[in-house]
Amino acid sequence: MKTVKVNINTIDKVKKFVNVLTKFDGDFDLVSGHYVIDAKSIMGIFSLDLSQDIELVIQDEGDQDKVISALGDFIVK
Repeated sequence: MKTVKVNINTIDKVKKFVNVLTKFDGDFDLVSGHYVIDAKSIMGIFSLDLSQDIELVIQDEGDQDKVISALGDFIVK
């Protein structure tokens, strides 16, 4: 399991973010405060406060590097 901060503060970013994640088979969660939602759920993402950076939890250890590379535009450094 690995956690990174992501910024998906626009509708277009949310769509692109979900499209990238759906290419991977693993499980991904977004954590904002005490809310945890499926990172592949567009409706779930819109229930979060997108003005803040959000933690992405990558559950599958096998694809972590590939996922992080694919999400490079969204990761907060």
